[in-house]
Amino acid sequence: MADHVFPRRLLVAEIAGIVPQPVPTMASLQMINLTSLIDDTKCYELIRHHRWPEGIRCTSCSRAAVIRHGHDEIQRHRQRYRCKDCGARFDDVTGTILAGHHQPLRVWVLCLYFMGLNLSNQQIAKELGLNDDDVHDMASHLREGLVAKVPEATLEGEVEADEVYVVAGHKGNPAAVQKKDAPGGVDG
Repeated sequence: MADHVFPRRLLVAEIAGIVPQPVPTMASLQMINLTSLIDDTKCYELIRHHRWPEGIRCTSCSRAAVIRHGHDEIQRHRQRYRCKDCGARFDDVTGTILAGHHQPLRVWVLCLYFMGLNLSNQQIAKELGLNDDDVHDMASHLREGLVAKVPEATLEGEVEADEVYVVAGHKGNPAAVQKKDAPGGVDG
């Protein structure tokens, strides 16, 4: 799990423009609201950079003949696009796990960051000032999206497997549940 935490910390630090600083002493500690450190502009720029490193491509036909087509009314930093070839319209998060949600992108980034720190959903909700149910839905969505991106395992070369029988329960077979030392049990 620790291998997955480090890159997320760097991602959030990059978005926020945070430069690593020496560890503060107890006298210099102040409460910092993390949502104020994260800028929507930087979040969307980072999404564009990681989603389309070779330049923006149409989400429908994958062609590069794309023009900017305004911004989202609610999230002003969310760029809209239109494909010249197929006419498809899309934006920075179309077709991702971040599409179709009312929370700003910075809240999703912070939620992912806190998940990487192994905070509970209740702790994340408290940190972000959100409802517990909303954070539960966000965390579930993020986990599903991360699992969906994991490539399927392919076996190559010589593969060895041992036979294993795991007893998952004795439902419908109450005789198998009897204790060994009970009268009429396995040992009696």
